[in-house]
Amino acid sequence: MHGHFCNYMKKKKKKKTQSQFFFHAKRGIETLKEKILTKVLIIHLKPDCWKRNLTTTIVREPTFVGSNSVGLHKDSFPRFRLTQLHRPTATEEEVFHRHLNSCSSSRQVLRLLRTVEIMSDTMAAAVLHCVADLEQDGHSLKDPSVLENVTIRALCLQLEEDSGRLTDGGLVSALLACTRLYLDPWSTLMVRLVSESQERLDKGEMTVEQLCILGQAMLAIEGPGSVMLEQVMSQIQRQEPAQWSLEDLSAVYRLLQSGGGLDGKYCDLLNAMHTHAVTVTSRMNPTVVSELLSVLVSLNQTQAMPLVINLCKQAVRHVPHFTDEELTLVLGALMHFGHSDHYFVQAMERYVPTVAFTSHPETVTKVMQFFSRRNILSPLVFDSVAESFVYRADEYNTSQVARQIMAYGKLGYLPPNAGDVFRKVETTLQKRFSHFQPRTLINLLHSCILVERFPVNFVSKVFGSYFLQQLQGKYCDTGMDRYVLSQLTQLYITVKLECPFYEGPRLLPRYRVKSFLTPGRSLETPVDTHLYNSVKNGLLNLLGARSYFGSKVLTPYCYTIDMEIKVDEDGYVLPASYNDDVYKRIALCIDGQKRFTTNTRQLLGKEATKQRHLRLLGYEVVQIPFYEFEKLQTKASVVEYLHQKIFPHSYRLSW
Repeated sequence: MHGHFCNYMKKKKKKKTQSQFFFHAKRGIETLKEKILTKVLIIHLKPDCWKRNLTTTIVREPTFVGSNSVGLHKDSFPRFRLTQLHRPTATEEEVFHRHLNSCSSSRQVLRLLRTVEIMSDTMAAAVLHCVADLEQDGHSLKDPSVLENVTIRALCLQLEEDSGRLTDGGLVSALLACTRLYLDPWSTLMVRLVSESQERLDKGEMTVEQLCILGQAMLAIEGPGSVMLEQVMSQIQRQEPAQWSLEDLSAVYRLLQSGGGLDGKYCDLLNAMHTHAVTVTSRMNPTVVSELLSVLVSLNQTQAMPLVINLCKQAVRHVPHFTDEELTLVLGALMHFGHSDHYFVQAMERYVPTVAFTSHPETVTKVMQFFSRRNILSPLVFDSVAESFVYRADEYNTSQVARQIMAYGKLGYLPPNAGDVFRKVETTLQKRFSHFQPRTLINLLHSCILVERFPVNFVSKVFGSYFLQQLQGKYCDTGMDRYVLSQLTQLYITVKLECPFYEGPRLLPRYRVKSFLTPGRSLETPVDTHLYNSVKNGLLNLLGARSYFGSKVLTPYCYTIDMEIKVDEDGYVLPASYNDDVYKRIALCIDGQKRFTTNTRQLLGKEATKQRHLRLLGYEVVQIPFYEFEKLQTKASVVEYLHQKIFPHSYRLSW
């Protein structure tokens, strides 16, 4: 639809006096014969899923009383009337909404309608929203025939005929509900609701909440280019976010997330909203916290870190009260912004062991991804998830299985029941090998070798030409991803070094890399520059000359050594350029903070694998961790430390 749609069929309605609408009726008087007008409204079924065929027979009473309430008789056939004299009380509306929210099927909603004496316009709109909640399935309805029900049809006709008498809130809510039921935008009902909404919008008297509901409806009808949506946003921008209620603030955030702000518009409005949101986070419930974090991710509001930090603090209180879906959104947002809070981690450590066996598979997986992405090793969480994995693996899809095991591999952690876990992984691979996407399968197998579990039977399939052709097909336009090639190469090296009994296919040379150390994502963590320079200066003082050690040496097996020292058979240090008479090679691993988990002194899986492989290749590996080196305060203490580390059994001369 186009922007001018909102002015289509706009009419001036004549004012009617209250006396014209006054109507007396007493039920039970059989002598009163009601004349029933039957109107058939046919909405043509469009080929796409969001335009529905609605053949409607609407029955209504011949006389109406003007107001914004819909009266529903409890006869076998629904009849509606508007009355100012019998508007539902606030208590009656609250009870109705409570009963409506308890409905688990459209049939129950319709049954509830037949028990209601009087309905306000907002109650009528709520009924349509409830049906949409129960019937929506992607971009269509599970049971389109629900729109053929005579009660729904009568309700829709009443909204159509009396659109001018609806309240602003009832009007925009009914319009949004119709879009959620995928009614034809050119139907008489939709045209009248949009036309009336345009008139109300032009008056400039809608509340922020009503403007947001109308904006959501126009997004559904016309998309982000809607003229009415622009008018809605213009009116919202003229208001002061600092004066908004928490409900209004959340409504505007949702509107911007739905499409109103995805193109970078409204930066000033968003910044003002972020400033106000920081001051009210302490009043946000679990739903608002998760929704707001989700909005910040959708709009990529990286400048809103103060708000993200405050929301994370508030999330600590709500961890036990989040639904699975809400917790999944919160964890995803914290990963997106690269933020974690010590108290939040503690709350998760208390909560996850209690729900690992019952939470939604995606929620459990997202928990593992969060701890993995933040490099936080929590045995409480990892052990409880490992226990649940053994019993629940069949519930997980292939992506969830891989992502959970990847967390163990990245942090280099084996749970107490590792044997059971990896037997379950093997069983899953045997049953569902063909279901794994090539990239997902490589991630899973590569994670296994990082914790010294060698899936030899499946590696042979990965090295086969058929699988590699499949994998290559995924990158036909851009070429094979270098990180994937690095994973394949490390799988191949692992098989050669640690599985001498392997007799399957070898990885073809064209799929191998020469170095694991690459810009961006890498199988090796680059050396910390400051720590490297400090160690280098210490070695100069220890060995007497720069020529006696090599820096950032690339080995034939793709690993880069931070520093290498060569020693002859008599224990003398050789110049780094010498390749003859080398009896022993010493690999110095200068391990900065980024090579460890953030909360423990455990090497990441890829760093532990590198050092394990270097030892298998004949190197004497000397680890120089940051937490030891940073304690050294003097030049002499540095030299003494390096001497004891590198040459623990030799006497050092003073230069």
